[in-house]
Amino acid sequence: MKGQSVITVIENANVVDVSSATILPDRHVVVEDGLIKAIEEGKVPAIPEAQRIAANGGFVIPGLIDAHVHVTAYTANLGELPQQSPMYVAARSAQVLRGMLKRGFTTVRDVGGAEFGIARAVEEGLFAGPRILYGGKALSPSGGHGDHRAMGVDRLDETYAQVSLGRRCDGLDEVRRAARDEIRRGAHHIKIMANGGISSPTDRITSDQFSEDEIAAIVNEAAMADLYVVSHTYTARSVARAVRNGVRSIEHGNLLDEETVALMKKAGSFLTPTLSCFRALAEVGAESGFPKDRMDKIRLVLDSGIRAVELAYRAGVPMAYGTDLIGPMHDRQLHEFQLRSDVVPPANLLRSATSTAAELVRLENEIGHVRPGYRADLNLLAANPLDKGVLENFASHLRHTIKGGVVQD
Repeated sequence: MKGQSVITVIENANVVDVSSATILPDRHVVVEDGLIKAIEEGKVPAIPEAQRIAANGGFVIPGLIDAHVHVTAYTANLGELPQQSPMYVAARSAQVLRGMLKRGFTTVRDVGGAEFGIARAVEEGLFAGPRILYGGKALSPSGGHGDHRAMGVDRLDETYAQVSLGRRCDGLDEVRRAARDEIRRGAHHIKIMANGGISSPTDRITSDQFSEDEIAAIVNEAAMADLYVVSHTYTARSVARAVRNGVRSIEHGNLLDEETVALMKKAGSFLTPTLSCFRALAEVGAESGFPKDRMDKIRLVLDSGIRAVELAYRAGVPMAYGTDLIGPMHDRQLHEFQLRSDVVPPANLLRSATSTAAELVRLENEIGHVRPGYRADLNLLAANPLDKGVLENFASHLRHTIKGGVVQD
């Protein structure tokens, strides 16, 4: 009957409480209209019209959240994107999104490239994929990490409809206007390029980008819209500049030091390391189409990333799960668990991709936990994710992914 509630019962499951890192055994999770209605113990609920999923002692965890993705980056050569038809890029992005959902990711935060159209396509069910929290195009100064002009090129056709990860803006008036424009387009956050990058052709890893006045102006615009700012940053100096001016989310952070980590802790900033990106670029970047003239930059940040993770973990800086993968390297999205596992215990690893990431994106009352009233974004695993080695082999233990109460197999 039209309008009738859709009810699903996951029977005989071990429910993982990610906050307390405990297991609630022999539970039955009742899902109604995309939300978790109840978590019951004892006899299986007698709901004749309910669909049934037999967990048989499997482990129910929240759906995974990747807090640093680029869903339009179907190619490792990012300079290629603006030369392609946006419709072609959308079709390739649909493939990227399907892969993410199959790996257990039910929400992703796009920090450069995705916009309202592709997020709406997922929301309306036109594309199968995780829910997209987008920031539109990252704000970059001229010559910065979001400027992909070659040294000999002065002008490009840069209409907003063309696909790219960033947009150029210089000076207080321009950065305010660019931030307001992304807010107008529905951004969930504003991304800035506050440090040099690997994929950009003309900057250095060590270069600071945007003046502190420009950073503060962008943070102010975001705050007025009740949003927050995400910052691409590697060096301790660039991180400190961003944090001092109110940036909430530090991306990468490979070259952090103890003093800057303490500053982040005091300010309440989050860190989103992306170790899998650098490992993937070092191993298969060149053969995947990443420009060879930028491969040397990878060595500057590759080995320091795990030290930054260890510093942040010891200081109690909240860390979210992020990958930053591009092109064919998207397949390595689950590798971040393995790369962090030597310094971060399983419970904290799981929180990074669930409750901590949900807090970062300000959806801690909707996703990131298996609790009544939360979205029924769930994964059913065959093994206990709190045991050492399970998250590192996540794909082999994944039995079902459920998004909004619907099994995605």
